[in-house]
Amino acid sequence: MNDIAASSFFEPKVIADPFDYYRAWMPKSPVVQLSEGMFLVLSYEHCAQATGDVDTFSNNFQGTLSGAMAEDSDVSAILVEGWPQVDTLLTADPPTHTRFRKLVNLAFSMKRVAAIEQDMRGVVVNLIEKMAAKGECDFVRDFGIPLPVAMIASQIGMEGDLSRVKRWSDAFVDRLGRMIPKERELECAREVVEFQHHMKAKIDERRANRAEDLLSDLVHAEIDGERPLEDAEILSIMQQLMVAGNETTTSALAGGLLQLIENPDQMAKAVEAVDGGNDRAILNLVEEVLRTESPTAGMWRMVLKDAELGGVKIPQGAMVQLRYAAANRDPAKYPDPDRFDIERANARSHLAFGKGIHMCVGNILSRKEMAVAYSELLKRLTDFRVADGHVPSWPPNMLLRGLTTLPISFRRRA
Repeated sequence: MNDIAASSFFEPKVIADPFDYYRAWMPKSPVVQLSEGMFLVLSYEHCAQATGDVDTFSNNFQGTLSGAMAEDSDVSAILVEGWPQVDTLLTADPPTHTRFRKLVNLAFSMKRVAAIEQDMRGVVVNLIEKMAAKGECDFVRDFGIPLPVAMIASQIGMEGDLSRVKRWSDAFVDRLGRMIPKERELECAREVVEFQHHMKAKIDERRANRAEDLLSDLVHAEIDGERPLEDAEILSIMQQLMVAGNETTTSALAGGLLQLIENPDQMAKAVEAVDGGNDRAILNLVEEVLRTESPTAGMWRMVLKDAELGGVKIPQGAMVQLRYAAANRDPAKYPDPDRFDIERANARSHLAFGKGIHMCVGNILSRKEMAVAYSELLKRLTDFRVADGHVPSWPPNMLLRGLTTLPISFRRRA
């Protein structure tokens, strides 16, 4: 294991299952140089440090990354039929990021999430009842996907487009991960343009007739009280909210259930907490799932000035990837880090949602969905088992990580 080459991080099999890589390199250095001008940050301390220093480690990486991974001309010919990608949230720094973030914060506030909890629980129970009638299901397909897709769609004015929300989200995720064949690149580009034109029609509708949803709020908002958002800016924000609002929650839900199945002692503790009405324990279960699963496995930063992390010099102009999944299993932060422990005292300190000004805007919604889901699942079903012969696998993606399928069986609780 200790002979793993630094550059092997780019191999699909390592991206799909990176934990041996982390265990091999973290004792050597908290920062690994992958190639000239590209670095990997593994330790909790230094990932946290970089997220807090936006003057050095910039989120405005879209242009640099696109230049490094130049768009295929065939792909570009498709994308030109839509709107340009602009920096708003994920790929923007203050003050640009600050202005846009203020516009979306209220939509995902604790108050707003609490107001939709009853509807959320209704969706959860309905999905469980459909599963329970059969005694088996693909948990990703039948629960992990439809729950968060339904909830985010209701917030962005796309209630009737659930299948398309998922299809478009997958396209954006695959493009972000950059580890797909040419045919899929072309398909994703077409999906991006389709989404943009569909959403542009909804933008025009909201301009003519205001509704009570986030899309209307954005359409009628003004930046610094001076100008309305441009179509490309609204499209950028809606794209990011659509993806962030469902993809990572799906991965966390499925990965967490697999952890419980594979750790029956922890499953027993979780069931005991549900039966005893111990909401605090379920909330900590959610945090431990997020820590161990880390659906956003990493995120890019562009280095604006010469820097040093963990004794490693990083030059201006370099790209660094903050590996949240590695940081969340850093033994310096989490004793016995690979152990799934729903009673872990510092589970909530994880970096699964990032940290600082770029912390995922949907983190409150995601946490609530997970808590409600696990509570209702464990209250109503028992004897969860992975289907015989199924070996869980994760497709390679540079930034995101999640199961694509999880066939399971179960039975109703008496």
